[in-house]
Amino acid sequence: MNEDRFKLLVFDWDGTLIDSIERIVTSLQHASHEICGIRLSEDKARSVIGLGLNEAIERLHPELDAVKVESVADAYRQDFLYHSKVPELLFDGVENLLKQLIADNYSLAVATGKSRSGLDRAMQKHKLGHYFVTTRCAGENLSKPHPEMLNSILHELDTHAKDAVMIGDSEHDMLMAGNAGVNAIGVTHGVEDAESLMIHNPLICLDNITDLYEFLSHNTQHSFNKQEASEQ
Repeated sequence: MNEDRFKLLVFDWDGTLIDSIERIVTSLQHASHEICGIRLSEDKARSVIGLGLNEAIERLHPELDAVKVESVADAYRQDFLYHSKVPELLFDGVENLLKQLIADNYSLAVATGKSRSGLDRAMQKHKLGHYFVTTRCAGENLSKPHPEMLNSILHELDTHAKDAVMIGDSEHDMLMAGNAGVNAIGVTHGVEDAESLMIHNPLICLDNITDLYEFLSHNTQHSFNKQEASEQ
């Protein structure tokens, strides 16, 4: 392995590897209307994607007590898992990308706002579990943008923050990476556009997740560290 390149790639799930944003939005809207009688806007629903489910609902509905938050969460899960007709598909080329990265000896991990049961179900559905050496979910760790998920992954894999990259589609991913001292790469086919993501200083924003391999092939961890040093 080239010692100058990144070693660990940590992926967000929804909006980064899986085209699931519309399904999440419509299920949040359904749950808010069913339990609270509130018609949630698409923009407001999108703004909390990436957080843990309960944290997302608390941000959308700060007036609710813990019991009502759990009722909204249950309504969301029922709709998302069993009733929604909105497809939840891999972005084109994702599995080939993961195969390329594994063949090139990168270690891959996931840090997601999904629950453990939700992630396990999605990984089984899309047959992606074997590509990742470890995963972290909401409920097991503090929700993004707290760095606990990334710190836990780094500790388990005995990897220094400078050798890792967080890849995600939301400001919550970018902020978590910054809080953990980890570089970030944004993708713009999920929750937020490049302008919103670039505020948080990722290395780059990619229009398509499949551009990741080429970017990593032409850039090294060492080159970014030198650039950062020259800017100080």
